[in-house]
Amino acid sequence: MKFVDEIRDPSAARRLVAEIRRAATRSWVIMEVCGGQTHSLLRHGIEQELRGAVELIHGPGCPVCVTPAEDIDLARELSRRDDVLLASFGDMLRVPGTGPSLLNARAEGGNVRIVYSPLDAVALAQRHSDQHVVLFAVGFETTAPATALAVLQAQQLRLNNFSMLVSHVRVQPAMEALMQAPDNRIDGFLAAGHVCAITGFEAYAGFAERFRVPIVVTGFEPIDLLEGIRDCVGQIESGRWDVSNQYARCFRTEGNQHARQVLELVYEVDDTPWRGFGLIPAGGLRLRGEFHRFDARHRFGAVLATSELPLLAEDICPAGDVLSGRLRPTECPYFSTRCTPDAPLGAPMVSAEGACAAYFRYSDETAWVPASGNDDPSGTQP
Repeated sequence: MKFVDEIRDPSAARRLVAEIRRAATRSWVIMEVCGGQTHSLLRHGIEQELRGAVELIHGPGCPVCVTPAEDIDLARELSRRDDVLLASFGDMLRVPGTGPSLLNARAEGGNVRIVYSPLDAVALAQRHSDQHVVLFAVGFETTAPATALAVLQAQQLRLNNFSMLVSHVRVQPAMEALMQAPDNRIDGFLAAGHVCAITGFEAYAGFAERFRVPIVVTGFEPIDLLEGIRDCVGQIESGRWDVSNQYARCFRTEGNQHARQVLELVYEVDDTPWRGFGLIPAGGLRLRGEFHRFDARHRFGAVLATSELPLLAEDICPAGDVLSGRLRPTECPYFSTRCTPDAPLGAPMVSAEGACAAYFRYSDETAWVPASGNDDPSGTQP
């Protein structure tokens, strides 16, 4: 079985599963909020192995998936300007906005370049002084320090042809929005270890106390996840709601102090729209006033006439329900029929961290052979 074959230490995994099943007096609902964890849970058969004891639901842990469609539209329009070179990470290219994707824009002649780090975009601005380089800065708190460093480097180099379209989002406010939803049924959270490696998890203490829900910070390996689930179930059964760290080998309670300082220097917290969620208070970051000259929105004053763009799948793709755990990907009427990684209707099927892509690749309910011959639906490894 996949659960045994795909795990390096099957005996430890079986022991943890048995402990979880013995501890659970009913099927508890636990949400992981990291797309990498979603893929690992599906890939290693953990979700299936725990059915009846734990219902794992998948949260908005994919920054590509929650990037507002309007930001993608704006990036697309900027790429069509003769004086702009748009730099983006590769996983954003195939995500549709309210209109076509950046990949479509590039096919139509838009100047879109894939970069592998924010500093690559700064280097592009140095090499292409006749064009304005706009970095599409997307991601959670994990990637925001690197884009902040790009701004500081551009400032040090006195570059006047570099700016960023900032679409950074923050994890904890989204968790708060989920807990405040009237149909919320979450009993516990698995928090993303790589995010906490930056932010720390001190702020989660107030969250856990306020909503009376345990939060267990964990990693991505099968044993990490099973230990996190065991801890979470144990807390629920004993009526506790603590914040615990099952990823202590990788980070400290306070997180990365240097990264946090860089974030606070360059960014400030802002109310931010999330795709599928709407406006989330304190849900994202924006550049501080002293860095406005590096803000593409401020520099270009761009207001999109989206009515001129053909609407795509936003009206029919239930991405918001998938990203909030209300709808399992396989319950979507378009899953694996009208919506596939080769022809996605929405972001969760495109991204390497998307829940729909994870179910399409690893669920026993479907089998897919990509047109490219690559066994990875995103073109990158999850």
